[in-house]
Amino acid sequence: MGGYAQLLFDLPLPGPYTYAIGEKLKEAVAVGKRVSVPFGQRTMTGFVIALTDEVSGDFTIREIGRVIDKEAVFGDQTIALARWMADFYLCSHGQALSLMIPTGRAESKIPVLDFADEVSVEPIEALSDEQQSAIDAILGAEQMMYYLYGVTGSGKSEVYLRSAEAVIEGGRSVIYLVPEITLTHQLSRMVSARFDGKVAILHSALTPSQRLKEWKKIQSGEARLAIGARSAIFAPFDDLGLIIIDEEHENSYKSGSTPRYHARQVAQYRAQSEGATLVMGSATPSLEAYRLMKGGEQIKALRLHKRVAGGVLPTVEVVDMSFERHMISRRLDQGIRHTLERGRQAILFLNRRGFSYFFHCNSCGFELLCPHCAVSLTYHKRTSSMVCHYCGYKGRPVNVCPACKSVDVSYSGFGTEMVEQEIRSLYPTARIERLDTDSAQQKGHLRSVIDDFREGRIDILLGTQMVAKGLNFPLVDLVGIINADSGLNIPDFRSQERTFSLLVQVSGRAGRYSSEGRVIIQTHHPENPAIAYALAGDTDGFYESELAVRQETGFPPFSRLANLVIRGRNRSVVEEATGLLERRLNAAAKALGVEVLVASECPLEKIASNWRFHILLSSQQGGAVHRLLRHVLAGYQLPSSLYLEIDLDPLQLL
Repeated sequence: MGGYAQLLFDLPLPGPYTYAIGEKLKEAVAVGKRVSVPFGQRTMTGFVIALTDEVSGDFTIREIGRVIDKEAVFGDQTIALARWMADFYLCSHGQALSLMIPTGRAESKIPVLDFADEVSVEPIEALSDEQQSAIDAILGAEQMMYYLYGVTGSGKSEVYLRSAEAVIEGGRSVIYLVPEITLTHQLSRMVSARFDGKVAILHSALTPSQRLKEWKKIQSGEARLAIGARSAIFAPFDDLGLIIIDEEHENSYKSGSTPRYHARQVAQYRAQSEGATLVMGSATPSLEAYRLMKGGEQIKALRLHKRVAGGVLPTVEVVDMSFERHMISRRLDQGIRHTLERGRQAILFLNRRGFSYFFHCNSCGFELLCPHCAVSLTYHKRTSSMVCHYCGYKGRPVNVCPACKSVDVSYSGFGTEMVEQEIRSLYPTARIERLDTDSAQQKGHLRSVIDDFREGRIDILLGTQMVAKGLNFPLVDLVGIINADSGLNIPDFRSQERTFSLLVQVSGRAGRYSSEGRVIIQTHHPENPAIAYALAGDTDGFYESELAVRQETGFPPFSRLANLVIRGRNRSVVEEATGLLERRLNAAAKALGVEVLVASECPLEKIASNWRFHILLSSQQGGAVHRLLRHVLAGYQLPSSLYLEIDLDPLQLL
């Protein structure tokens, strides 16, 4: 037993740090446990990654105060994964490790699922020839990575689950990732009984204690299948045989805070280092995955062309809103009324919550922005408040211009609250529910709405992206997309890809069990390629067209990007630091084959009172950006008032 412990902390500092193990804790301290220690003027949680008897260097060694865990909560494999993440995502080893480990102090006695109420065993349908062929290929494991590329409703979930059953029967474990907590609930209901309860649930809505309990179920071998959103990729299996990433194209697989990892990249590393098979799937693959599938050497495509439940792909039509006066077009109104008359269901999709989102003075042109962010405030009628969806600021609605005192003011644009008000007046006898981030904050609302809609107790479901992803509702015949243009005006090279994917995914909720499925897309830009290809149902056509554009412009997947964001309270200090870093990067960039594309204010220049500048790097050589950043950042010190975010392979540049 060593007399000293090597600790890592959730800090942007290299580490490890050496602490002495007092006599009382000799038997308690071990690799893989969390400890409480003094760090500077505060007490922090440290992660024990090694024990040693020798210490080199002339410095004061402080003692560990308390051991938090009775048993280790991580092992050598997790330490090694964190080391790889720190190297790849350019963060500290401690930041990467702390991201993986549950923060609970004791296991929760509250079950994650109430099995008596929640679990239902779905009937297992007979497999199609395409499904069986896909399963045979996955279990044959001639390649490390497979992609289940199938139309919505083609039975991808059954392929995943049967493959998982076979892997578990063979004595190995499975990680099953889904992009949303909503889908985690739906999937856990389906599989908990099917896998004899040997299932662990991991997602951000769990309490720390619940998460620790699920984590230990995996460590003990009680759970053989881990289901969850992005962070479930860190499930501590030591016999991993299969990783499944459903709806691989979803942006939610990318972390929005340091370390800004992508679950797909971590999955690829784990599959390679642990000898597991990686299976991804979607009706709308990411452009990166599609390009790798085209070659067939790195990812083998497994195509599913047909819906398995007897339904057919819905008919899709576009309404040009330039000739409409109301937010619900005449064509969509007819479709909703016809659907309701037949006792079937409709989903209305709008990717913007709130009531309206743009306050404008018609006299002086004043726009009401968040005082802490460079974005417009959104009016929420239910709470009678103006809300910033970036920092959470709330204020009261105004009827007089704050600048010129004119009363000639107006609110424009519309969100889900306004649409809900409109459809309640248009269809007074229909049972209507709204599902977005605001409504989902009400305890139990999310689950009850999904259950009620599935059971036919709701006629019209209005929602944001929460209703677009993977949910399966047998009675839905009509999907109406209120405004297909909302994502097209974002200054981002991925906006076309995102819009196309969203249109196809939302459309896929219609007609899964019937031949009456219809999709009505409302837009002011019917000629836009993303909308035109979605209307034609030509997925491959869109990808080939978009790949040609990306290759010509030099954007991913034909290059690697890194976005460096410097933020702080003083604009001039942020700008000066950005300029200094830009000069250092430019001095070394050309020799390494890297181009500095942008060095300026972020499109959203201010968020939560922090001014934001960014530097965008690009290279056609995958490792060149890493080499440049390691070289330059090794000798670069930001002022203490500023913070640097490093986003490798960014999904958005706002």
